[in-house]
Amino acid sequence: GGARNIGRAISRALAAGGAAVMVNARSSRAEAEETVALIQSAGGRAALHLADITDAGAVTAMIEAAIGEFGRLDMLVNNAAVRTETPFEAMQLDEWRRILSNTLDGAFLCAQACLPHLVRAGGGSIVNIGGITAHKGAAGRAHVVTAKAGLTGLTRALALEFAPHGITVNCVVPGTIETVRGLP
Repeated sequence: GGARNIGRAISRALAAGGAAVMVNARSSRAEAEETVALIQSAGGRAALHLADITDAGAVTAMIEAAIGEFGRLDMLVNNAAVRTETPFEAMQLDEWRRILSNTLDGAFLCAQACLPHLVRAGGGSIVNIGGITAHKGAAGRAHVVTAKAGLTGLTRALALEFAPHGITVNCVVPGTIETVRGLP
């Protein structure tokens, strides 16, 4: 989720701090290319990869592309999320599963694929981008609220499990973010 909005800001900030960044997007190629160009024009290192993070094979290919491009992996930022609004009584199971899959399955698959590389590097960081609605709720967003609350639980579990490897796992809840609406 590095193509636009908070993902773009995170990618740019990491690059400004000296990190080489693999910008991933599921389908927003033009926005992801713009993010990479912004980083490179500021003197940073970045590359683009398109992958659906709910697909284990696509995640493996994304991680292999990052290692191939930059030589190692030290950090994972799980930012991808789908935020739709649907009243609970009108919500269909496939929509529920799609939202949870993108946030939770995506974070699971990415963390699992990155783990051997972070261990090999001698440690690293996983940062999960949470949501304020996980803590306060929101009407019409039961699926999003549940997914972000689950991400908090995953963060706590992985923080304890990965600590012996020198890997920190944190969940950052940035609050309300202005976003570009209407983009795929």
